[in-house]
Amino acid sequence: MRVKGQIRRGRRAEYSATTKRALVEVARELFTEQGYAGTSLDAIVAGADVTKGALYHHFAGKQALFEAVFEKVEQHASRAIHDRIKNEKDPWEKARAGLRAFLEVVRDPTYRRVVIQDGPAVLGYERFREQEERSTYANVLVIVTSVLSTGEWDLEPAMQRTFATIFFGAMSAAGESVSLAEDPEAAGDRVEAAIGIILDGLQALTSAR
Repeated sequence: MRVKGQIRRGRRAEYSATTKRALVEVARELFTEQGYAGTSLDAIVAGADVTKGALYHHFAGKQALFEAVFEKVEQHASRAIHDRIKNEKDPWEKARAGLRAFLEVVRDPTYRRVVIQDGPAVLGYERFREQEERSTYANVLVIVTSVLSTGEWDLEPAMQRTFATIFFGAMSAAGESVSLAEDPEAAGDRVEAAIGIILDGLQALTSAR
C-alpha cells in the first residue's frame, strides 16, 4: 500500500512539473509574439491545455508567470554567453567573445520582447535589475576581472565590482539600443565596433604599463 501511495505521489509530482513547464513555455511564446499586455491568461491556459485552476496552483497570476518566463530567458542568455567565453584563455579575446555573444542574445526576438521591452515595466526597475544581476552580470564580472588582471592595476575586489557595474550598465544600454533599433544588425555592428575600440585602447594602455 505504501509503495502504491509513493507511486501515486510520484505521478502527481511529475504531472505537476509537466504542467508548470507547459505553462511557462506557452507563456514564453505568447509574450514574445503579443507582449505582456496583449497576452491573456485564457490564451495561456488554452495553449497549455490546462485549467485556470492549474495555472493558479503554480503561479499567483500573470505577473508571477511572466517572472518565471523572464528568469528562464535570462538563464538561457547567461548560459549562451558563458559557453562562449569559458574556453577562451586570452582575457581580451574572452572580452570580445563575450561581447559578440551578448549582442547575439539581444537580437533574439524573445529576449528583446520579454527582457528588454517588457521586463522593466512588468517587474519594476529594481526587480528587473536584481534578476539581470543574478544572470548576465555574473559573466560581465568574469570578463572584467579577467581583463583587469592583465595589468598592474592591483585593484581590490570592491573596485573590480565597480568596474563591472559600470561596464554592465554600458552593455545593458547598448543592448537596449540594438534591440529597439530599426536595423538591429547594423546597430549591433556599431556597438561591437565602438566597444572594440575601447577594449583596444585599454589593451594598449595595459601593454604600456
